[in-house]
Amino acid sequence: MATTAQRDTHTLRRLHDGTGLLSAAAMRKLDESLPWYRALPAEDRSWVGLVVQAGISSFTSWFSDPATPPHGAGEIFAAAPPELTRSISLQQTLQLVRVIVEVVEDHSDRLAAPGSERDLREAVLRYSREVAFSAAEVYARAAEVRGAWDARLEALVVDALVRGDADDALRSRVAALGWTGTGSVLVMAGTSGLLDEAQVGELRRTARRAAGDALVGIQGDRLVVVLGGEGDLREAAAGIVDRFGPGPVVLGPSVGSITDAGRSAAAALAGLSAVAAWPSAPRPVHADDLLPERVLIGDAAARRRLVEQAYEPLAAAGGSLLETLAAHVEHGRSLEAAARVLYVHPNTVRYRLRKVTEVTGWDPLDARESFVLAIALAVGRLEAARTL
Repeated sequence: MATTAQRDTHTLRRLHDGTGLLSAAAMRKLDESLPWYRALPAEDRSWVGLVVQAGISSFTSWFSDPATPPHGAGEIFAAAPPELTRSISLQQTLQLVRVIVEVVEDHSDRLAAPGSERDLREAVLRYSREVAFSAAEVYARAAEVRGAWDARLEALVVDALVRGDADDALRSRVAALGWTGTGSVLVMAGTSGLLDEAQVGELRRTARRAAGDALVGIQGDRLVVVLGGEGDLREAAAGIVDRFGPGPVVLGPSVGSITDAGRSAAAALAGLSAVAAWPSAPRPVHADDLLPERVLIGDAAARRRLVEQAYEPLAAAGGSLLETLAAHVEHGRSLEAAARVLYVHPNTVRYRLRKVTEVTGWDPLDARESFVLAIALAVGRLEAARTL
């Protein structure tokens, strides 16, 4: 009668001889029982096949000396690239382990020496339990590494947007961060306060719930958030403004796509630099509401925008609108004083100023908007003199 040692030796030899059989049976069972495996790209399926073969080989090696700790999933997954943990989830990995266990159990009568069938089944169950725990550790480490890498990539993407470097690789980089690319894009800027890593993560999740897409970048004491989506991005921005540090928060204009986000970022950051000139600015404040302050710090884009939106339309409209606005601004914003200079009735001045509002969108009778128009008038005259 064979001893236990002899039976184990016989079983181990059969396992070694049957490795190919087990691998082929496991791959067939994967294809039959796991729809997600069938849906994987061919390359990923081949990597899964290598993981399965490594798992069976590792079990066979361990079975030769069961007193040693079982090899973990880290060694098994070494046969595949780290990116595989992105393609299949931890739950799916555990399903792989279960399939391997079932295949070995199904073939235990054929592979085990007579009388060792139960020992083989118990061994594979012990081994699979250890591998399952080890797999959880593999995925936890992968998530940690991926999180650190994603944070660095996100910082690089936001920095590129701030610099206006929208190259061809930008779309693939933001896609790697989960950016869907639907709808418009808006950039907001403010102070970062004392946000720690956990608070930055919570801000990112909150922003994505509010807008759909979001990127977060901390640059020194400055916080830049890029929002994207098909909804109202200004409303979404207002919902996360409390996550910023103290002080103003500036919203850039909405743009069509992530590759155009540099324009929104430039406006938001210029507004953040200029907003100190308007102490009573709302929070958040739109960059286009800071055009005169941005002109004062030398923002060429704000200068062009004021000329295009105010001075040129008034000059083209005729009807003495530009002359009337100038008289109103230069004479203390007094209807009567402007009327005397223009030799018209004050009601005529009032009528023309209403037309100015219709043409430009800014009301000369409002103190703040009159200041915007005064700056537009000044830069428009400078532009006109330059072209003479």
